[in-house]
Amino acid sequence: MLQQLASIPPSSSSVELDAAILQAALTLGLAAYAGFLYRRYQKAHFAWFGFAWLLYAVRLGAIMAFLVTQQSAWLYWHQVVTGWTALALLWSALVFSRQLQFRMTYAAAALFPLVWSYVAIYVMRDFLWAALPAVLFLSLVTVWTAAVFFRHWQRTRVAGARFLAGALLLWALHHLDYPFLRARGAWTPWGYYLDIIFLLATALGLTLLVLDELRQGFAALTSLAGVVSDGAHSDDVEALLGRALTLPATRGAALFTRGDGRVAFVRGVGESAAWAGRTPGDEALTLISAAISSGEPRVRGGWPPTGEGLTAFPYAAALPIPRATAETSALVLVGDARNPFAALDDAFLAALGQQIGSALDGAELTRRLRARTDELTRLSSRMIEQHEAERRRLSLELHDETAQVFSAVKLQLGLLRERVGGDVASGLDRAASLVDEGMRSIRNVTETLRPTVLDHLGLVPALRSLAAAFEGQCGIEVTLEAPDEFPRLTDEAELALFRALQEALSNVARHSGASHVWVTLAVGDGTVHLAIGDDGHGAAGGGHDRLAGHIGLDLERLERSGHMGLAGIRERITALGGTVAVGSDPRGGVRLELRVPCAEEVTA
Repeated sequence: MLQQLASIPPSSSSVELDAAILQAALTLGLAAYAGFLYRRYQKAHFAWFGFAWLLYAVRLGAIMAFLVTQQSAWLYWHQVVTGWTALALLWSALVFSRQLQFRMTYAAAALFPLVWSYVAIYVMRDFLWAALPAVLFLSLVTVWTAAVFFRHWQRTRVAGARFLAGALLLWALHHLDYPFLRARGAWTPWGYYLDIIFLLATALGLTLLVLDELRQGFAALTSLAGVVSDGAHSDDVEALLGRALTLPATRGAALFTRGDGRVAFVRGVGESAAWAGRTPGDEALTLISAAISSGEPRVRGGWPPTGEGLTAFPYAAALPIPRATAETSALVLVGDARNPFAALDDAFLAALGQQIGSALDGAELTRRLRARTDELTRLSSRMIEQHEAERRRLSLELHDETAQVFSAVKLQLGLLRERVGGDVASGLDRAASLVDEGMRSIRNVTETLRPTVLDHLGLVPALRSLAAAFEGQCGIEVTLEAPDEFPRLTDEAELALFRALQEALSNVARHSGASHVWVTLAVGDGTVHLAIGDDGHGAAGGGHDRLAGHIGLDLERLERSGHMGLAGIRERITALGGTVAVGSDPRGGVRLELRVPCAEEVTA
């Protein structure tokens, strides 16, 4: 066999040498590419893949040295390096699939190619017995690596892993022709060109694998920005953890906090939901504490069960979650495959943790803001109630006490008028007229403070009375349309609608320059609709009519503009679950629309 190899024609050796040089150059390029991926993502399997391709290039170098020198020593080293290449590829696949850590005892396996190649070539003097085991081993390892990536594709559905598995499988079959064809000078240089194609396919597969994992990882990262903080804080946490589950092959996600030196489980989704009420093991606690203390992601192969009957996972990652509103937490992701940890680097995992932390802080701040807003709403409602109660009390006091005193004074003046004459009688008549004027003023004040017609007759008569009084006082025509039958509302709702019309008419009189006001009161779809429009200056005018631009009634802008009356309307109506809107009226002025829910429908 050795003599057959040595008798290869020089022309065939030259052709084979050229093809081997080209393949060696491309193999070195693939090794450099794997080294670049390792430097970029700091994942050990990329480094081992690069080392395997580097050994493969050395193997080709041994072939080229033999073709040039025809010395059998280079055949020996060719077979040794072939065995080492297979071992390096095997270890690369183990690191990728199981994240094993290298131990020096594993280096003893490198002695076998040295010993066996020496025995086969120098003792048995049969190159076939040296090449066949090495090539079979290299082919089997390549098939096993293809199976690793195929299984990775089954778990993650990353297309690059499937492409890489197919390329490695075909390359493994191609390895088998070496001792029978290429080592005998046949299939040259086409065998080398097929190797080159498989090398390029492997590089393309690695690229697709990385790109697919990056795409899916960043899709999960950007999806966190779409989380809407709605509901209780625990629901916000569950929604965020659910987004983390979109990472391929991730079967569980859990949030842990550390306070008073103790790690506590907060919330879990997926299979991590079963961890509630259970204490993580020492290895898990170490992983979580290391991530929180260092502020850097921690990835490990294996997540032990956190209790009896629970599942152990091949891989786990702990991501620090920096918080501004709470103590620093850690997000633990567990799954069946390296993804999302295969290509995604620590910077991405740190960004994922920061994104979740920001979202949790936003949810917490939103919850606090809602709670504070609810408190302010309740406080505003109590202040309005107390204000109305005080107005009612003052109205009753004026009506029942002051008005009675004026009535008594007028009666006494009348009695005195009957007993005197001349100038004294004229003075008493003037005093009586002043008392009448005072009584009218008191009645106006009492009606303003608390309209008795609203308490006695209801909302529609009260609005009609208000419109008639406004028309008489200001000379501005008011048209009010209201249904003949109207549901009975709560006292608060009727008072809020009355005050709204009162404030709107006051604004019309002071600012709009209108000559006509239209008021519409309607009921439908479970709500009471009150609309007030005028034909004043409108959006082109000034003062009150510039409110046409404030669609939605921005309270802060209204307060800064001095429109506290309309802000008060908004407080009253929204406290009842209603809505307020301001816009332009088709007739040229401003239109104020209010909607208040009513529990009772109009009956026929």
